[in-house]
Amino acid sequence: MTADIRFFWARLNANYWFYPALFSIIGGVLAFVMVWIDRAGFAEFLNEVDWIVPARPQGAANMLTVMAGSMIGVASTVFSITIAAVAYASGNYGPRLLTNFMEDRGNQLSLATFIGSFVYALIVLRAVRAEDETPAAAADAAATALPGFTPQLSLLVAYALMGLCVAVLVFFLNHIPSSIRINKVLEGIGERLLDAIRETYPVEDEFRDALQPKGGEALTAWDTGYVQLIDFDDLARIARKCGGTFSLRVRTGDFVHRDMPFMDVDGCSHEDIEDRVRDCFTLGSTRTPEQDPQFLIDELVEIGLRALSPGINDPFTAINALHWLGAATAEIGRRDLRKEICGQDGEGCPVIPLPDDFDHYVSRGFGAMRSAVAASPIAAEVMLDTLANAAMPIRDEKRQALLKEQAEKLAQQARLTLVGPDLERFEDHLTEFNRTFW
Repeated sequence: MTADIRFFWARLNANYWFYPALFSIIGGVLAFVMVWIDRAGFAEFLNEVDWIVPARPQGAANMLTVMAGSMIGVASTVFSITIAAVAYASGNYGPRLLTNFMEDRGNQLSLATFIGSFVYALIVLRAVRAEDETPAAAADAAATALPGFTPQLSLLVAYALMGLCVAVLVFFLNHIPSSIRINKVLEGIGERLLDAIRETYPVEDEFRDALQPKGGEALTAWDTGYVQLIDFDDLARIARKCGGTFSLRVRTGDFVHRDMPFMDVDGCSHEDIEDRVRDCFTLGSTRTPEQDPQFLIDELVEIGLRALSPGINDPFTAINALHWLGAATAEIGRRDLRKEICGQDGEGCPVIPLPDDFDHYVSRGFGAMRSAVAASPIAAEVMLDTLANAAMPIRDEKRQALLKEQAEKLAQQARLTLVGPDLERFEDHLTEFNRTFW
């Protein structure tokens, strides 16, 4: 499977239209099946159930009309509320969070349930025959002993769908305000980041860094955009077939443009592999979380920097971002940073990704937030605690030293911005930090 197909599938169910379209098809198929069951006479047993009063055509038509109209109205309201929530979140927390809300299954499935129920009610409504109408076929005439035709079983399913829609509406009204709370937003990013780290680097308690590239003749990019997905399996098959080694010069999430070197090829002819190699890369206008833990780290950093900006001045949101960043750093620090891209570690793989060492991730996270954190007394102290807590589960001294280096750089920055009692308190905290953890 090429990278384009894999990326298409990964992004297909991340759009608002996919699940509503799917549920519309399911609702339509369900409606045709239920009407066929009613026409075939398989639902006649309902007439013998005492507590079920058979519906008349006029009542059934009215009920289905009300259901269809209300469902499409509620669906419009749900979509409007969702767009308002997305606009609020992207404006306050950062535009890159738009992807997270677009992928929210609660929003997608809520909208899809109303749309699917609307389609079901509309199709069943078409099958209702008034008492004074002539049956279109003998099957219609034999389907019920009552005048006209009322699909009784289809109507009961419509009632069940209506009850489901009420429950979904209650869920949605609770889900939307909950999903835009900053603690919930940070939790979603943080949990997703931890899962991405565990998937990308599955080996724990080994502290090898990624392999260094072997060089070779540069292969240049053919288009402009962000690298959204790399099909490492196909790249490995191509490299083995030609007997060469591919050393990547870009990672997922990097921006490339035409004639920019993105991979070094050693031992293969460019003419033989160029087209096939390009099919292994997906380029697009935006970054996505697939294969890109740094994208999620950047989201945490962006929220923290916005919170510490003078216009917002919300250090407690920045503290929450630091906590999740510390958890992710600790998770990265205890893992082997060689990607298993060929079903094995990098030793025997002919594809060498661009190295992602521990220093790279620390600089991308804590390093990017350091200058803003240094200007906030409370955030600076929390960052010291977070660095210490992140270092505790890491048993590699070199990686621990990198976290200590970040604390020293934070101290240098804080001495330029903090004054008076705030600086004295920070210095006391730094002394305790060095004495306790180092």
